[in-house]
Amino acid sequence: MQELHGKTALITGSTVGIGHEVALQLANKGAMVIVSGRNTDRGDATVKEIEAAGGAARFIAADLTDFDSIRRLAASAGDVDILINNAAAYSVGATTDVTLADFDEMFTTNVRAPFFLTAALAPAMVAKGSGVIVNVSTMVSAMGVAGMAAYSATKSALNSLTRTWAAEFGAAGVRVNAIAPGPTATDMVIETLGAEGAAQVAGLTILGRLADPREIANAIVFLASDQSSYITGTTLFADAGATAR
Repeated sequence: MQELHGKTALITGSTVGIGHEVALQLANKGAMVIVSGRNTDRGDATVKEIEAAGGAARFIAADLTDFDSIRRLAASAGDVDILINNAAAYSVGATTDVTLADFDEMFTTNVRAPFFLTAALAPAMVAKGSGVIVNVSTMVSAMGVAGMAAYSATKSALNSLTRTWAAEFGAAGVRVNAIAPGPTATDMVIETLGAEGAAQVAGLTILGRLADPREIANAIVFLASDQSSYITGTTLFADAGATAR
């Protein structure tokens, strides 16, 4: 069913992992998808994949650590109906081992970029009286997990922004929610944690396994669609029960 026909969706970090799956699903539901990421080859491949399935998409290259690149992305995207702030920088390490470069990259990518991209795109949503923003957070924003101090802090900030933006834009008909995934079998997670580390993190969940990226994308697409029309200002934990322990 083409329930999102006529809608334009921008997904940051959508050439791989969860973002890639969200792009495919939104396109399948009829949205015109703006794929964004740093790798042009992967971006072009994602667009071709969407078009081959009968969807519509275009790619905009963007480096979210570069403020001018964020401004260019917003300008090139134009008016969007759905914004998925998905791109993230991720590093694991004890607080005493985190470098300034890693710290700055995480806060720049995970907090500054969605803040100013939202600031650039939300006014058009407010003006037309509708729009949806979904911020991709993490289950560790609500848990104490050793080695994730800086990363979890960035996502806790994103959860806070979600509530504030819902309050700021809600009267104009713009909904803002966050999704907090549990451990997901993306290349970034596997490469960062390794097979043993990924298994340990999966053990934090009640279901005892990693999520498939498509499972998390399902929840994001739900929040982006009218199926969640009475939901705003919340963080949905798609974490296989990890935060319920």
